[in-house]
Amino acid sequence: MQNEIDILRELDHPNIVKLVDFYEDPGHYCLIMELMRGGEVSTIAFDLIFVSQLFDYIIEQEQFSEKLAHRIMTPLFDAVMYCHERQIVHRDIKPENLLLDDKDIGDAQVKIADFGLARYVNPEAEQLATTQCGTPGYVAPEIISNKAYGQQCDYWSLAVVLFIMLSGTPPFYHEDNFELFELIKKGDYDKEFAGNGWGDVSPEAKDFIKQLLVVDPDQRMTAEGIKSHDWFNGNFKSTGKDINVLTKMKEYNTQRKLLLK
Repeated sequence: MQNEIDILRELDHPNIVKLVDFYEDPGHYCLIMELMRGGEVSTIAFDLIFVSQLFDYIIEQEQFSEKLAHRIMTPLFDAVMYCHERQIVHRDIKPENLLLDDKDIGDAQVKIADFGLARYVNPEAEQLATTQCGTPGYVAPEIISNKAYGQQCDYWSLAVVLFIMLSGTPPFYHEDNFELFELIKKGDYDKEFAGNGWGDVSPEAKDFIKQLLVVDPDQRMTAEGIKSHDWFNGNFKSTGKDINVLTKMKEYNTQRKLLLK
């Protein structure tokens, strides 16, 4: 908890949920967090967890476009790169931790929450993380392969979120976590983007994902590569059609929430 507090005190970014104040009494740490108005908080098994406001918003829409996906995701990449510049790795990027500060998406900011698994790393000084942690389906292969790792794991997780946002389905899925982790460690996903949901997605988006969902973190696209990529900079050849992801995403979102219970 103290580590999370130290990290949150250091961060000041429009797309990261702010720590407003902190105090403690003999039995409790009390964190006063920025109010996120985009959804509700639910209690499951005595733990407070945020409803996935971002995905909930998306499936409530009548239409969804790649341009909107780009507008949602680029600030999140920017926030993660901001953390990495301060030698902080989040380690648990997933839909539940991507929140909206307003119910009106036109005015809302998407923000990263829950730095409970975050820690400081310094690859140049060979100060890396080794703990196996994160959320199945979003966790990077180096974390589940008993290897020391750095910030690159966050880019993998963001790419998984983007994959789901553009196709309505996760790149890696299996009901058994052991089999799921084997798929992740092999990078075994549809690299040809041959599924039904990809027809109206730009080649630039597919290339962006392919360069991030790379098993070897040393070969994965870096912050510099992300900043210079055409898709990140909005230079992509969209068909202009709405992408057909809402039905699939609704099914996936419902299934994911049942697993949380």
